[in-house]
Amino acid sequence: MEKIALISDIHGNMPALETVLHDIRDRGITRIFCLGDLVGKGPDSDKAVDICRRECEVVLRGNWDEKITTEKERAVALWNQQKLGAERLIYLAALPNTFDFHLSGKKVRLFHASQNGVHARVGMNSPEEKHLAMFTNTDFTGNYLEPDVVGCADIHQAYLKHYYKKILFNTGSVGNPLDEQAASYVIMEGCYGDKSAGIFSINLIRVPYDTELAIRQARDAQMPDLADYEDELRTAVYRMFKK
Repeated sequence: MEKIALISDIHGNMPALETVLHDIRDRGITRIFCLGDLVGKGPDSDKAVDICRRECEVVLRGNWDEKITTEKERAVALWNQQKLGAERLIYLAALPNTFDFHLSGKKVRLFHASQNGVHARVGMNSPEEKHLAMFTNTDFTGNYLEPDVVGCADIHQAYLKHYYKKILFNTGSVGNPLDEQAASYVIMEGCYGDKSAGIFSINLIRVPYDTELAIRQARDAQMPDLADYEDELRTAVYRMFKK
């Protein structure tokens, strides 16, 4: 049996990432997969990239990771590009779409947003047909396997849903949770790489962290879009929901 930690949506928030990694280490977990969105929103995209490259066995591409490499106008994107530098931007642009593996006989697929791409968002309360479509193979996912279990991220809301012989879950967000004022990640447990049926579990983990420290670091960095970032960290509500 092995435990695998799944993290996502760090968004340059170092206090959140460091707290989550400390919790992962305390649990004796050494295998970490990241489902993308290392950058943007917070002040330390460069540090988030470096830490995830060092600590994570798998890193997938998120929508922020993709657009940060091509954005030419928004001030916050240009600010992040300058901090990241050319080599990190090349790394982000080359990240894979998906990761497929077996765990205790379950066929597992991980991606950032949905089977249709990093910008094709599916909500926690989307219709059942949209959730079931997440298990299909597409040009974006390839057809290495037909998953029994799908893990995604992107919406910053953690959930776990059971359908007939299928499980869909969302890791939530480490650095910008929008469902609870605590960092979120997932622990999967089973026999990694084993195609035979065995013990299998998925656990949603919440870890409180110092949000005020994260806000002070953003202020000290003189980050663009600071007001929106502060508001989301303090309220755990997406700013657009308040308009």
